[in-house]
Amino acid sequence: MSLRVLPIVCAALLVGCGAAAPTYNYKAEPDPRGLEFQVGPLDLLTVSVWKNRDLSAEVTVRPDGVVTLPLIGDIKAAGRTPTEIQKEIVTRLADYLRDEEVVVSVGVSAVNSYYFTVVGAAEHPGYYTARSYVTAVEAVAMAGGPNRFAGNELYIIRGTPARRIPIDLRRATSSEHASENLVVLRGDLIVLP
Repeated sequence: MSLRVLPIVCAALLVGCGAAAPTYNYKAEPDPRGLEFQVGPLDLLTVSVWKNRDLSAEVTVRPDGVVTLPLIGDIKAAGRTPTEIQKEIVTRLADYLRDEEVVVSVGVSAVNSYYFTVVGAAEHPGYYTARSYVTAVEAVAMAGGPNRFAGNELYIIRGTPARRIPIDLRRATSSEHASENLVVLRGDLIVLP
């Protein structure tokens, strides 16, 4: 190494040693477990209209996010909660029925829209679905765990515009740092570099 380069390398090492490890605000990430479920494509909904079997239906949300119901036709369902869907159905049925007869309930019979993708150094990378929310560590476990080439880090690609959320597997599996084991959101990409 030349004597000219040596001071530059030493300065870079000193700066690198003094820099604090980057931190991420994990508490700023949403936890969908405390919120009402948002319906997505392929979810199965049960719509019950009290005392009116002809207007009740069990419907699958189409890939375009819409369901078709008797008498009122198409309703946008994807990205909305069952409560929001129920309110729109009541409003639209009020044009055909008396107010006291419009009692509607909307339930999610089957969750088919919750998915995520695991790529990189996992034993079985791929596209995964689940019937309930999973954490980042559980998602990696579903993919067979880290393979022999994996390190101790993973990251989640989430949102629009996409952001990169770093997760240290050792810390995320400890009780002291459980908040770093984020709940995977629909459509997340989990990368094991």
